[in-house]
Amino acid sequence: MTRSLALMLLLVAATPAAAQDIRGLENCTAEKQMERRTGCLQANVELLQQLLIRQTRAADDRFKTDRTEIDALKARLAKLESDLAQVKAKPAEPVKK
Repeated sequence: MTRSLALMLLLVAATPAAAQDIRGLENCTAEKQMERRTGCLQANVELLQQLLIRQTRAADDRFKTDRTEIDALKARLAKLESDLAQVKAKPAEPVKK
């Protein structure tokens, strides 16, 4: 998580115009006083951390849902394969005329 945050901050610092596309992110280069600039950057870091946490939780939820669906499909496939094996194992019944 720290690497992701560092990468995001590096990208934000490298491309200040693109960073303004993130809702709630402030352009800290406009601040002249170092204390205000530091506060602005800290607010941006907190915003990015919150977004990262939210996205991580959403991805985890999707992963769990997908894993459950995959497990259900595997169980169904196993049952179908079992049924097919039983059908193949039965001797062919003669056709009555």
